[in-house]
Amino acid sequence: MDLVVAASGTGYRARFGARDWRCAVGRGGIARKTGEGDGISPLGCWSLRRLLYRPDRFEDLPVTALPRAPLDPQDGWCDAPDHGDYNRPVRLPFAGRHEVLWRDDALYDLIVVLGHNDDPVVPGAGSAIFLHVADPGYGPTEGCAALSRPDLLEFLSLADRSTRLCFAG
Repeated sequence: MDLVVAASGTGYRARFGARDWRCAVGRGGIARKTGEGDGISPLGCWSLRRLLYRPDRFEDLPVTALPRAPLDPQDGWCDAPDHGDYNRPVRLPFAGRHEVLWRDDALYDLIVVLGHNDDPVVPGAGSAIFLHVADPGYGPTEGCAALSRPDLLEFLSLADRSTRLCFAG
């Protein structure tokens, strides 16, 4: 069973079987990606590769069938299309352009790494497409999908290794 993210009324919803949650997507909506930094959540279905989580913000490990790993303050993700580590995790400090995964806000307390542009990686085709925690107002992401923390934890407890996230147009 897949988590399907699609427009619904004035916003976006994520549906997983009988479950239905409010969701945030990229500022460019759901469409075919045009390039790095376009703010588009990429149309298509993407495998759930693994869960990364902030261990200092959880008393108990998140329940999931996905492989999981704790983050630490030196974790980053390369988003420089001209770098050999593009769309891959990196250790900080890192000379190339990158995202810091250990954030002060709660958005990356839970990060589900999606299988977008990773096999093979195509420079400029989009990086760091995740499922993560939504901001309280469900503001747009940079191209990810985002659920509230309770909804994301519920989804993680229900998903299995064959589950995909599908951005539907």
